[in-house]
Amino acid sequence: MRQTDMKKLNQMYEGKAKKVFATDDPDLVIVSYKDDATALNGKKRGTISGKGVVNNQMSNQLMKMLEKNGVPTHFVEEISDTETVVKKVTIVPLEVIVRNVAAGSLSKRLGVPEGTPLRKPVIEYCYKCDELDDPMVNEYHIAAMGWADDDTMKKIATYALKIDKLLIAYFKKVNVDLIDFKLEFGKTSDGTLILADEISPDTCRFWDSKTHEKLDKDRFRRDMGGVEEAYEEMARRLQNA
Repeated sequence: MRQTDMKKLNQMYEGKAKKVFATDDPDLVIVSYKDDATALNGKKRGTISGKGVVNNQMSNQLMKMLEKNGVPTHFVEEISDTETVVKKVTIVPLEVIVRNVAAGSLSKRLGVPEGTPLRKPVIEYCYKCDELDDPMVNEYHIAAMGWADDDTMKKIATYALKIDKLLIAYFKKVNVDLIDFKLEFGKTSDGTLILADEISPDTCRFWDSKTHEKLDKDRFRRDMGGVEEAYEEMARRLQNA
């Protein structure tokens, strides 16, 4: 069913990288991607020209691939370069981080050189709270605070590891290593757990498989330059995936 004639209603939410609008269907919303860029939990701000288009189209391409491989997602239909109709969900208040190679905060916390391969994927959880800088939590915290029940956490872990395998193989075809990435999950009105948010250079660390050049938001975080070019390069490579 085409959603292109769907009526966009009031803005429900505006985050660091996206706006969400209500529609005339209570179970669907429109996500609009922005060029705004933030890092360090909003302490650093800027603009990455063309980021909204790259993140919208890349996320949709990857969501469709995951759907075909048995991972339920919020994707419904892309309606413009920067806008997509998605299923309305109640977000589980957790960032789910999957790591394949030591980088970023993991390297700093454990004193492991960046680029060190991990013997198996690591799943970490952070409580989604900007005021607290998204603190890291574990399954005991999550259960004690009632953020998600045991069944939901088991499903999240199973999905996260499956998504990791699928994405690693998908990016390998375009000579990109998936270092780590962040996922968010939500529940639809009938309680079904699905993948939400986005999969993009904003939420993943991508390194060129041969040169290890960074092709993600680390270039913005670390003032490396070439930010727009990195996003454009990822978009170009995925055209051939």
